[in-house]
Amino acid sequence: MPSAPSAITFDATLGLAVLRTPNSVYALRIGADGSPRHVHWGPVLDPRGLPHPHSPADSSFEDEAAADELGVQSGARFGPAGLQVRFPDGTSGAQWRFLGHRVDGGELRLRLADRGYPLTAELCYRVHPDSDVIERWTELTHTAAPGDDFGPITVHRLDSASWTAPPLPDARLSHLVGGWSSEFQLHRDRLPVAETVLTSRRGLTGHHASPWLALDDGTATEERGDVWSTALAWSGSWRITVHRDPVGRTTWTGGFGHEGLSWSLRPGETLRTPVFAGLHTPDGFGGASRAWHHHVRTRVLPEPDRDRPVLYNSWEATGFDVDQEGQCRLAGLAAGLGAELFVLDDGWFGARTGDHAGLGDWTPRPEAFPDGLRPLADHVHGLGMAFGLWVEPEMVNADSDLYRAHPDWVLHSPTRDATELRHQLVLDLSRPEVEDAVRTTLDRLVGENAVDWLKWDANRPFTEAGRAGHPDPDRVWIDHTRAVHRIMDRLRADHPGLRIEACAGGGGRVDLAVLARTDQAWTSDNTDPVDRIAIQHGFGQLLPAQSMAAWVTDSPNGLTGRATPLRFRFHVAMAGALGLGGDLTRWRPEELAEAARLVAEYKRIRPLVQHGLQHRLTGPDGLTAVHYAAADDSEHAVLVWRPTTRFGHRPAPLRLPALHAAARYRDPETGRVYDGALLRHCGLDPDLPPGDYASRLIRLHRAG
Repeated sequence: MPSAPSAITFDATLGLAVLRTPNSVYALRIGADGSPRHVHWGPVLDPRGLPHPHSPADSSFEDEAAADELGVQSGARFGPAGLQVRFPDGTSGAQWRFLGHRVDGGELRLRLADRGYPLTAELCYRVHPDSDVIERWTELTHTAAPGDDFGPITVHRLDSASWTAPPLPDARLSHLVGGWSSEFQLHRDRLPVAETVLTSRRGLTGHHASPWLALDDGTATEERGDVWSTALAWSGSWRITVHRDPVGRTTWTGGFGHEGLSWSLRPGETLRTPVFAGLHTPDGFGGASRAWHHHVRTRVLPEPDRDRPVLYNSWEATGFDVDQEGQCRLAGLAAGLGAELFVLDDGWFGARTGDHAGLGDWTPRPEAFPDGLRPLADHVHGLGMAFGLWVEPEMVNADSDLYRAHPDWVLHSPTRDATELRHQLVLDLSRPEVEDAVRTTLDRLVGENAVDWLKWDANRPFTEAGRAGHPDPDRVWIDHTRAVHRIMDRLRADHPGLRIEACAGGGGRVDLAVLARTDQAWTSDNTDPVDRIAIQHGFGQLLPAQSMAAWVTDSPNGLTGRATPLRFRFHVAMAGALGLGGDLTRWRPEELAEAARLVAEYKRIRPLVQHGLQHRLTGPDGLTAVHYAAADDSEHAVLVWRPTTRFGHRPAPLRLPALHAAARYRDPETGRVYDGALLRHCGLDPDLPPGDYASRLIRLHRAG
């Protein structure tokens, strides 16, 4: 539990700003040159006792001051710069003078002005009384009045923040990598003495990398050790550069956009970056994850207290071959299993009988739905379920009425051939008329068809992005993403009951910014439960289980061909927001009965999975287990999976560090009562059934 309230102080005599979170202190000092310099980020202490910051590379060849709070391209600074600007006369970089500060509750603003040009920057910090997360962003303003002779300032790089770790004997970087159907693979690598760049150049957050990282000295474990972790709240292209220098200092800087872009800042204009949030914990990687989960629930997700429904999605059952009769039949079967939401996926609109045509024409296909979608929606509601609809509003097929009417609405370069991926082009939502058309179309769809849930997909990256002849062509990389955010915000405001699931070919756009507007994210198009264990392990480093969509689909799996038992598939999917996605018309009666029992079992533990404290008991290889604990210690659920069996190798007992040593716990299934200290220190035998693809759900109630 938090030990003290958050507070911000600024000592003008020392030029020292101190941000206190419940369990950490962050401090910075205004340097002699007017630049804010890093002092401390870590355990609670009085930073006034720390020596004046300076570089460990102090020499006549280096800037002797400490690391910048936002690295600039000026002076004797040679690390990665978070701010790179060029003025109309060709001068580059910024030289700051400190104008002052403002503290407003939990927010600190440091105002800087360039010494010779009409440019100001505000470095912004925000803390919350119940969280160790510090939110940071930057606001850059061209202070010349519109109409003045001073022209636009070119911004080559504008990061949200730079972060600095304390001196460490070694450094290890944790980050997420992957690809389509293999997202969120956790890598922990010794950080080289070099610059390490994590980035997406695709216009989306990306399957291949995530804008999250964690840093430790190489000795942290799941429950112990100092960890510094940051996450960027941005749903478009991004870049984070981690710099470990030869004398032991580690810094990183990050923000929107990738290398090679530039933006034009006009007189009177302000460019605000997304939030780059960070936290420190002494409680290992698990402690960092639980702190992030708390932050996402309390400060990011729009409706964190609402249970995520058990959904059924029709895609894997029908593909593009959808019609009203078939969907009504699936809806009846799904309702019988206990599903609470029915989602009609792709194939319901325009000329959409395959992936070559129809995207952009969001009207029901007459031969499939002769009376529109409302009869299906009414049928679903009559079964006691909410009604959901798949859309891909940012994309268009060349074979569509929308493209034929507005070929200029897509991202394109007139002198270059347009690149089609998945037979799709990207609509340019940075154009106000395109944004308005997309919002109006979605508003009509939701209102006319009583839609409760939108699955918002985005199945391809940007190519040929820019606008020929536009004075600021690279602004599309920012403005498109902000248009997506605005449309989602407006839809939720205009339809208060609407809920949205983020999707981008699986987990291609999962970040704190999109989750501020959606209820959960589609984690991966790969629903194979064995592969999903590692995918879900990585996803949970930052994000809570209630935001992680996890489906039970058919066996053999349609992507991998792997055959697994229904119970194993369910137990893996129970670790998130449970969904069903198989062809229920082909499930045997005994499978349907078992599925109904498992759905009911999930609903019993849903409060723990979606709102409890998560402890990862093992890694994603071999025997894997995740423990969900109620905040008041009243209930616990442990999900255990073993994909393969090694003869003669019994799994070790699972130690449960979330339990109280002085308490006793009862298994409601067996009636056995356990001593808390025994389970914490010696562990619990998972007692898995024999053979491969073994799994078990263990429930414990506090008995005293």
